[in-house]
Amino acid sequence: MSQTPASDGPDWEARFRDSDAPWERPGVHPALTDWAQDGAFDRRWRMLVPGCGRGTEPEAFARLGLSVTGVDMAPTAIAWQQARFDAAGLTGALLAADALAYRPDAPFDALWEQTFLCAIHPRLRPDWEMMAHACLKPGGVLFALFMQKDEPGGPPYGCGLDAMRQLLPGQRWIWPEGELKAYPHPGLNAKPELAARLIRR
Repeated sequence: MSQTPASDGPDWEARFRDSDAPWERPGVHPALTDWAQDGAFDRRWRMLVPGCGRGTEPEAFARLGLSVTGVDMAPTAIAWQQARFDAAGLTGALLAADALAYRPDAPFDALWEQTFLCAIHPRLRPDWEMMAHACLKPGGVLFALFMQKDEPGGPPYGCGLDAMRQLLPGQRWIWPEGELKAYPHPGLNAKPELAARLIRR
């Protein structure tokens, strides 16, 4: 699997240092809140949040009682996460590392994808899929928010549903039936993110 050094694409450390991350939300994603209310998260789970950036979801999962690992290439983002965890008296594994190259000693029960896939260049998406599949145990759950954006370029890059179904084929992932719920993004002119809960085969 290819590595993704800082020279391959945006300078993530500079972006977080300069608060140049338009894909971020100001608070916990409402999909997480909805899934939590539906009982979708098991407190016994180990949850991976790759490319966690400065999202508040790792903290939210820790507050729900899950064992959380957050990975991000930018030390500024990980320092931000650690400060949040310390202030709240929470514990979690927060790693400044290449999330695409990350491989755990033991697979996770679940993976949260919100701000990573739309931030990396589309040419790196096969590496992301390989990472997600390798990091989850068979039967593990991928909670994904797919950014719907027609304009070219990024980040954030659009994650159209047809492209996502090609990226996450049925031979490796079980897709939910029916339509996916859309969540407008408050910082991107209400562009929707589609919420999908996939199962790793």
